Amino acid sequence: MSALTVDPASANGHDWDDLVRIWEETDAPEGCKVEIIEGIITVSPPPSNAHNRIAEKVQRRLYSVIPEDWGVYQTLGASIPSRDGLFIPDLAVVPEAMLGEPGNFVPAADAELIVEVTSKSNASHDRIKKAAGYAQAGVPLYLLIDGFAPGGPTVTLYGEPKSDVYRVLSAVKFGMDIHLPAPFDLAIDTSAFPFG
Repeated sequence: MSALTVDPASANGHDWDDLVRIWEETDAPEGCKVEIIEGIITVSPPPSNAHNRIAEKVQRRLYSVIPEDWGVYQTLGASIPSRDGLFIPDLAVVPEAMLGEPGNFVPAADAELIVEVTSKSNASHDRIKKAAGYAQAGVPLYLLIDGFAPGGPTVTLYGEPKSDVYRVLSAVKFGMDIHLPAPFDLAIDTSAFPFG
């Protein structure tokens, strides 16, 4: 992973536009993910096959319950300028009407659900920095699929965001079902999630 450091103190107001411009112009190898995390532009390698299989299984289940005018997006940027962040979540459930503006991202607050699947190199970002960002943006539900959790592979559903903190709504080990509340009302079977 490489990083371009930008002074977070200057990444507010007008300078946010400069940070986004640098993000848009970053030339990364195909398949890599370029994000802004707390004012630092990061480039992550393409996800593993296991990572992609988990995201696909969750995406398939989500399509069975979301309204016709919502989408499940794998490469949609979610911006949180107040935290100097522009994340590319593994899955973002967003009403299609929110994608009416030109560009490569939407405000994270437009998402109904964000799903992140950890990779060994970025697990702490997903657990801490992105969770705080999504909470501060007011994303109602954040599903963290953490195959590298210290206590063993775990799926955690966060909700009820307040400031930059979520409440844990449910946490299960890989192999158990996790239930997403309304508007999804969906049980996801994690027994088919590959480890690693």
